[in-house]
Amino acid sequence: MITIKEVKTKREQKEFLNFPLDLYKGNPYYVPPMYMDEKKIFRPDYVYNTSCDSVFFNAYKDGVMVGRVQGIIQKDANAKNGEKRARFTRFESVDDPEVAKALMEAAEAWARSQGMDTIQGPIGYSDLEKEGLLIEGFDVPGNFETTYNMPYYQTLIENLGYVKEVDYTGSFLYGPESDETLEEMEKLVAFIFKRYKLHFGESKSGSDFLKKYADGIFNLMDKSYEGLYGTVPFTDGMRKLMLDNFGLVISPKYSAIILDENEKPVCFGLAIPSLSKAFRGTRGHITPGLALRFLQCILRPESLDLCIIGVDPEYLNRGISAALSLAIMKMLKESPSLKYADTCINLEDNYAIQNQWKRFKRDVPKRYRAYVKPL
Repeated sequence: MITIKEVKTKREQKEFLNFPLDLYKGNPYYVPPMYMDEKKIFRPDYVYNTSCDSVFFNAYKDGVMVGRVQGIIQKDANAKNGEKRARFTRFESVDDPEVAKALMEAAEAWARSQGMDTIQGPIGYSDLEKEGLLIEGFDVPGNFETTYNMPYYQTLIENLGYVKEVDYTGSFLYGPESDETLEEMEKLVAFIFKRYKLHFGESKSGSDFLKKYADGIFNLMDKSYEGLYGTVPFTDGMRKLMLDNFGLVISPKYSAIILDENEKPVCFGLAIPSLSKAFRGTRGHITPGLALRFLQCILRPESLDLCIIGVDPEYLNRGISAALSLAIMKMLKESPSLKYADTCINLEDNYAIQNQWKRFKRDVPKRYRAYVKPL
């Protein structure tokens, strides 16, 4: 017998957090979230609670936990888009259609009770969270910024009437197509910079970088992401959350920002050393061993995660993305330990970003899907 419980007690919260850690135990590709950060979703003062309503459900079969799901109503997104949508996220289940059905029916019933007419997902509180269901690339190492899930999830979700709304791709970038490509890029960027009076911003450290450019980056993100799927306007709380999450790992060595003649940011790209090797095989708790591996990832990274990229819409057709591509190529070339850069997750119909990666030697091993269903 399957029982669905709305998460209310501390014990049920712990079960919700621990279920995927048990489900993926021994999986060499799964990267757990940082437990202390994930735990914050149950705090009354969690940053998104001012703009979202949410609910959490656990599924039990004969007294044993077998699945979970979270429902979200992102009020800012609905106001922005004139919609009545709910979101589902943090879906995890054993390979049992009845468990998936019971979980999703609970989320859908909650959404209807709140006056919603559509449900979409997997998508979290904002695009700063993990998005999409992994549908290709199950034997590819995951990263700290994107979803990993069981291959059978696609069948479970689609058999419940969910259909594709958008797909995302995840690419590995290995450097320029050739030395000639790099030389051509350098000449092109020099021409663009001279024509539009642009230059790369400089900083002495990660904290210096954020002190100088954080406000400009957030403003640029609002402008450049406005029309993209699943995005919401940045709140002060979201800005603080992002600074808290990235403050310790941002480095000028792996960041690039392009400024106009008035020192205003018009394009940026933030990469961090991949931390997945440090967290893989753990339960996301900070231990001395994990802290040591974390430090090793920072000091001698094997790959980069391209976390956030933004371009001022006024500059989209001026070739400025070539400068960002050049900066990434140089990062890969000048760091002997780096094998590739992981683009993490890009909308397949975001042609500006997809075309930008064509300048690289590139593999596209991962694909993610966001679904939608009328209620």
